[in-house]
Amino acid sequence: MKRALITGITGQDGSYLAEYLVEQGYEVFGLIRGQNNPKRPLVEAQSPEVRLIEGDLMDQPSLIKAVQTVQPDEVYNLGAISYVPMSWAQPELTGGITGMGALRLLEAIRVNTDASPSRSAAAAGIRFYQASSSEMFGKVRQTPQSEETPFHPRSPYGVAKTFAHYITMNYRESYNMFACSGILFNHESPRRGAEFVTRKITMAVARIAAGQQDELLMGNLDAKRDWGYAGDFVRAMHLMLQQPEPDDFVIGTGETHSVREFIELAFSYAGLVPERYVRVDPQFMRPAEVDLLLSDPRKARAVLGWRPDVSFEGLVQMMAEADLRRLGMGERDAGTKTLTVVNAPASANGHAPVTRAA
Repeated sequence: MKRALITGITGQDGSYLAEYLVEQGYEVFGLIRGQNNPKRPLVEAQSPEVRLIEGDLMDQPSLIKAVQTVQPDEVYNLGAISYVPMSWAQPELTGGITGMGALRLLEAIRVNTDASPSRSAAAAGIRFYQASSSEMFGKVRQTPQSEETPFHPRSPYGVAKTFAHYITMNYRESYNMFACSGILFNHESPRRGAEFVTRKITMAVARIAAGQQDELLMGNLDAKRDWGYAGDFVRAMHLMLQQPEPDDFVIGTGETHSVREFIELAFSYAGLVPERYVRVDPQFMRPAEVDLLLSDPRKARAVLGWRPDVSFEGLVQMMAEADLRRLGMGERDAGTKTLTVVNAPASANGHAPVTRAA
């Protein structure tokens, strides 16, 4: 039975990846910081098959010990401060975890294996996956963005991810480590953190429908992103580590949509008119905005055989439905496969309950 060690096990991607690897017959270990981590009970309830082991991306000895203890076949580094606005508020911490954390983990793997320049990459022991980000492209120099597109990060998060990407490449070339980076474009799900714009939108839709919120304050509505489903993306991560040689891959849908489009779809799903509730607030504008991100995933399709299963429309529907259900606002009819938004007070949104195809 293969063993996998996942950092960032408490996050969206970590949870989906853990579930996927368990389904594939892996013994899965998740790195978690501290016995009293408040997210520990959630991970244990959501993924009871996952064994949690203590470690910290800021603490080199703890990572060396974790790798020694687990003896993994594969390591997936998903741990990071991944909320871009927070990287502006805490740039040093972002660099320490998101950037240097990758270096510390690579070094922990290096000292725990017999990787050497004389051995082939495929035979060098532990296989390593680094979660790189489309935010590294930043002020894009070409559209769409491929593995060959130059980086121009526009946030401390993007800069930290760029360092992690290059140090992964450096360890691959210097030590013949099987180390891959997946340059992931935006990927969402009902498990996305509430601070991210997509969940901010779908949570607001549910609260407005429930009469618990009056308006949604947003930043740049015209920013465009290549949004996919996190459950699809973790399949690509796994596929990268099953190849005969290590390489880097852009992972995305190859489609771009604006924040405005996301809002319109999410609100329409609940029978709401966004113009009545959405307001632009300058406080939510980024210091240096990334206006357009669009992936060129042809290499991943050709080499990995990977394609996303969930469409943009399906993703928005999935997330809106989940948040409506969390507030008791959605009832699915198993026979007709429709979702009825119920109990929405007319005083809150001016609409009667509506039925949407689900």
